[in-house]
Amino acid sequence: MRVTDTIEIPETELEERFVRASGPGGQNVNKVSTAVELRFNVGGNTSIPEYARERLKRLAGRRLTTEDVIVIQADRFRSQEQNRADARERLVELIRSSLERPKLRIKTKPSRGQREQRIKAKSVRGHVKKMRSRKVDFD
Repeated sequence: MRVTDTIEIPETELEERFVRASGPGGQNVNKVSTAVELRFNVGGNTSIPEYARERLKRLAGRRLTTEDVIVIQADRFRSQEQNRADARERLVELIRSSLERPKLRIKTKPSRGQREQRIKAKSVRGHVKKMRSRKVDFD
């Protein structure tokens, strides 16, 4: 399965199980195992770079098991082949997003003018609120 021009995952590293889907579909749901459970062992993979593997584990979230296996459930369609393609496409998208390195944040300080402007805005706002209060004279 091709992920990018340089990364390809061998079919032997993917494990597919076909299970019965839930939801609407009539007798088809009760008879045919159309839902797909795609399993991919991230820990045992060598074709994905190390930095991307760590990021992939974080991105997988609750789809990642304690054995470093990503489990993707696909039961959106009524045909087994469409669900199979859907599960594979979702895995490819997950891997591609793990390959993108996050943009590094550069710390900046607000300028003196920005700080002064903020303080002035706060005092103006405070003055507006102060003018709202009713002062009652008891003389």
